[in-house]
Amino acid sequence: MPSHSLSAHPTHSRWNRALPPRLKIASGDTVHLECVDSSGAQVHPAMTLPEYLAIDRGRIHALTGPIWVEHAEPGDVLQIDVLEVAHKGWGWTSVVEGLGFLKHRFTDPYFFIWKLEGELSRSLAPATVPLRPFCGVMGVAPAEDGEFRTRPPGIFGGNMDVRELYTGATLYLPVQNSGALFSAGDAHAAQGDGEVCINGIECPVDATLRFHLHKQRALPGPLVESPAAKKPSLDADAWVVIESATDATAAARAATSHMIDLLAHHWGFSEVDAYLLCSVAMHLKFSQVVNEPMFTVSASMPKHVLPSRKLF
Repeated sequence: MPSHSLSAHPTHSRWNRALPPRLKIASGDTVHLECVDSSGAQVHPAMTLPEYLAIDRGRIHALTGPIWVEHAEPGDVLQIDVLEVAHKGWGWTSVVEGLGFLKHRFTDPYFFIWKLEGELSRSLAPATVPLRPFCGVMGVAPAEDGEFRTRPPGIFGGNMDVRELYTGATLYLPVQNSGALFSAGDAHAAQGDGEVCINGIECPVDATLRFHLHKQRALPGPLVESPAAKKPSLDADAWVVIESATDATAAARAATSHMIDLLAHHWGFSEVDAYLLCSVAMHLKFSQVVNEPMFTVSASMPKHVLPSRKLF
């Protein structure tokens, strides 16, 4: 299938279905995307705290795209295979006054540069941080007219900050507009669940993605198929349902309900049996708690619990 390359610039930091596509592709095509860091390349490895505090925050997320997928229409599902996400040797993390899960405790600004060494970083001694780069923002344009900030995620995907979207993962998104209009960015070399201080290890990356279109397939929101791992892991080799809401409990309930629907539809469980299975085998967790006003919750079901299935 054809392969394309898309440079980062010009980036965009707003969702807007009126944005003209920078690339047009067909189902089955692969795209190599250059993604700058979430600051829009304003941050650099020699930056000081005062310089960091002066960046233009209106450029945050700095997405690469949009990508038009031929024949994509509302009611279809866009499959995105994450073939590779590669960091470029450095990243940064910060504390910003008024932001973060513990913003009332950590009120002083702070800025930290990481050196990234292949699959780990020793920058924050004595810790050794494993690296697993992924794009924090992957989404299609929302269905509504107008321009929207990229911080809140939604059924279109977006700023989900789901750390399972690393190399080998597959993301499924319900198409909202003709052409789908996919964009990605806000890459993290590593991130804990919750992304509690407001950042993961923000970094520039090169991402290689393959796109497939599934015509007229119902999907209520983003779905992730996480990759297998050499060692057992709670977030590897699983089906992951993602929900975002302004109320964390509502997001958790919606994720659980959609997992029940997934199990009933694709594996033939009764709804009550699916509910029981979720209670004994599902992992329910925060993916991010800092993209106010939205919280993102992931519900994952390990693949080894279920007979093997291809859902699309």
